[in-house]
Amino acid sequence: MIPRHLYIAVSVLVLAVLGMSLYAWRMRGRAAAEPAASVDTRPVVAPVAGPTEQVTLYVAYDDDGVLHAQTAQIPLPSVRQQRAEELLRSLIALYLDKSSPHPLPPGSDIRSVYLVDPGLAVIDLNAAFADGHRSGVLTEELTVASMIQTLSANIPGILKVKILVEGKQRDTLAGHADLSAFFDVSAINRLTSQLQSSQ
Repeated sequence: MIPRHLYIAVSVLVLAVLGMSLYAWRMRGRAAAEPAASVDTRPVVAPVAGPTEQVTLYVAYDDDGVLHAQTAQIPLPSVRQQRAEELLRSLIALYLDKSSPHPLPPGSDIRSVYLVDPGLAVIDLNAAFADGHRSGVLTEELTVASMIQTLSANIPGILKVKILVEGKQRDTLAGHADLSAFFDVSAINRLTSQLQSSQ
């Protein structure tokens, strides 16, 4: 004959196992019902070393279809190439904000900026920037013009800009803005002035 206290102990253990199974099942259902948090896939960048400087960022406004010059205080390194990268990262940070006038997809970033003499800058975007970019002629042109204007306004001597995605040439940004050719900085300056004067 099995002692009574053994029956009680086994009964308590069975109830505990059933209770834990029910709890785990409910938690799994809750986790499946909650939307997955977006993960920031941008690489971790080392903190910028350098004095804080006032710069001019050309910020795109989709509703008005214009670029507005906006001053900002950002730390900038002394090396010209790293300065260019930090300028564009500051611009992209504005666009990644929830209240952005020109939203970019999460994870958008600049992989690198190469300054090639005489007067050529090559901007290398990450795949998240291009693959998730909203399609549309004006939207894409504002993005390109915003980056080029910001770069040329703060880094003297840039005459032409080439845009790559993940180190490779791409035909368009999101179906409209032609990335296969070099952008002439003076033509972008004229376009920006025309957009602002049409307001």
